Amino acid sequence: MTHNKWTSLAALLMAFCSTASAEQNTNEVLIEAPIQKVYDYVSQPHRWHEWHPASLSADTATAGELKQGDRFSEKIRIYGQETQMSYVVLIASPPNEFKTAFTSALIDGSIHYRLEQRSDGTLFKRTLDYSIDKYIATLKSGMQGLSRTALGNLKDTLESAQ
Repeated sequence: MTHNKWTSLAALLMAFCSTASAEQNTNEVLIEAPIQKVYDYVSQPHRWHEWHPASLSADTATAGELKQGDRFSEKIRIYGQETQMSYVVLIASPPNEFKTAFTSALIDGSIHYRLEQRSDGTLFKRTLDYSIDKYIATLKSGMQGLSRTALGNLKDTLESAQ
């Protein structure tokens, strides 16, 4: 995918994340570690599986620091299903901010890390904006299909018993 296509994807996802159907989950924690150490760790997607229970693995195709516009992929397990996520880095501003937009077959959104140096460590804030509209549409379609099959089976069973 070209840089322009990723920029378009990022713009689409950002617009999407601001719609009424998007959900937001914000958490924060004070970490007794220097801000640069925290930033260096959390801005390495290949290490996310070490601390985030949904992350299984990630491939950044680079050994260095991720910069704005860089792409990477991650495999996650969500809703009991594994899915491949595609990301683009929207903001990479060490040591204070790191933001990505993502898309997958099940979920779309963004992850935003904001870090603040405190006298007793680093305040780490993580905001996940997401929509599971695709997952719900897939589930709804599957349920409709199951219902059609069930009624067909019911019809066949009762009519063949006559």
